[in-house]
Amino acid sequence: MSWTDERVALLTKLWSEGKTAAEIASALGGVTRNAVIGKAHRLKLSNRVSPIQQNKKPTSPPPSAPGKVERKSAPVPIAINNDGKGIKLTELEAQMCRWPYGDPRDENFGFCGGERMAGVPYCEEHAKLAYQAASRNRILKAKEFEEKQAKDSDSGEDEEREVAKAAVRA
Repeated sequence: MSWTDERVALLTKLWSEGKTAAEIASALGGVTRNAVIGKAHRLKLSNRVSPIQQNKKPTSPPPSAPGKVERKSAPVPIAINNDGKGIKLTELEAQMCRWPYGDPRDENFGFCGGERMAGVPYCEEHAKLAYQAASRNRILKAKEFEEKQAKDSDSGEDEEREVAKAAVRA
């Protein structure tokens, strides 16, 4: 499948109408939802709220428990250089956050530059985004895999021993 001018025009039209990527893929035919998303991104079509998020009703936060102190998270301090843009790579210092902002090909590309956490290249807020805890299901699957690998390697060693014993006997 190639992106002809007609197909790109239809994608652009349907995208601007707010159709989902799956609906657009179906209308185009021979293309996946992910291909539509990728092409829309490369065409730099305007960002929009997903139709799924659009249909969600806003929920108000639950009231805090009596006597409980609410903590508001302070915005992450972002170092700004004289141009009003993020920190350039050449201006980054050892203890500055390396979270990228923008497209590396753009002139105004830069980095957060906030105070970096010990042991990671990001500030506290960006570290939360970069390092998310593994789900319980994923942890269990990893354990099962490791146990299977250990069992397989143990049985492989037994087979090797038997082959070696047979060779000695012969």
